[in-house]
Amino acid sequence: MKLAYVIAPGRGKTNLLLAGIAEALAQRGLTLCGTVQLDTERAEDHHCDMDVLVLPDGPKIRISQFLGANARGCKLNPEALETAVGQTEERLKAGADLLIVNKFGKQEAEGRGFREAVGEALARDIPAIIGVSEGSRQAFMDFVGDAEQLDPEHEAVMAWALNATP
Repeated sequence: MKLAYVIAPGRGKTNLLLAGIAEALAQRGLTLCGTVQLDTERAEDHHCDMDVLVLPDGPKIRISQFLGANARGCKLNPEALETAVGQTEERLKAGADLLIVNKFGKQEAEGRGFREAVGEALARDIPAIIGVSEGSRQAFMDFVGDAEQLDPEHEAVMAWALNATP
């Protein structure tokens, strides 16, 4: 099984790491699918904006709902997330060297989100790198059974990806 996950300490660090990995691997000619969260400029009253890029080249999809200026909470837009998931699954079926999913979170822990795409990659022996939060680690391990935890360093993740792909 060619499955690895990464947990980077600090808010947004896993997102930045995986976005950089995707860019570097694409420059090497690998066919990628999945999503990476973009580091978007956030206004004070839009601190919850979450944009993902569907790999390899878009579209960019806002997966958060706008709840109004100065909203106290953040809410996922389920329709937008399903759009990103659907496009990822289509690209995975079309052929990919590597799946990157920026986050195995609450949706995946509950059996939705990118869970099917991860399962499809594993079934087809396509390597996958998944961003996992500390809070979702146990649900992730319950789902996959076994995976290699990578050091949250660009060089370590790149080395694993290059070794796992054709």
